[in-house]
Amino acid sequence: MALEWLKQRFNEVSTGLKTEVSKIKNKSFLESVVAGCALVAHADGVVRPEEKQKMMGFLRNSEVLSVYSTEEVISIFDKYSRQFEFDYQIGQASALQAVAKVKNNEAEARLMVRVCCAIGAADGNFDDQEKAIVRKICAELGLNPKDFDLV
Repeated sequence: MALEWLKQRFNEVSTGLKTEVSKIKNKSFLESVVAGCALVAHADGVVRPEEKQKMMGFLRNSEVLSVYSTEEVISIFDKYSRQFEFDYQIGQASALQAVAKVKNNEAEARLMVRVCCAIGAADGNFDDQEKAIVRKICAELGLNPKDFDLV
């Protein structure tokens, strides 16, 4: 009986540790994705609910990022949004700096750009301003915008 309880407790602790390690390991990816989404959402000067919903949907369905709470994602998005509201150029520079965190991981960088494209199209209109921001993100990451139909 005690041995069974001990095994169960070990499994609970082990699962909790795996989740925490996963969070630490993927924190920069989360920050990068949310910053990229903020860049695209602010590109045309209007952050639409559809854009936020699309971002949240991706994060909830992502095997890697679903370990984060909605509150944490909103907090990160709000952090970048406040910077855009204070000064667009400061917001853009700060968000691009966060985007650059995935530059050395091509798979993460490409996924992040695809998410940004989806955010841009979330309101039914992936406009030229949003496409220009995603091209800027590609440049920051050393990716070819043609790979994402942005040219």
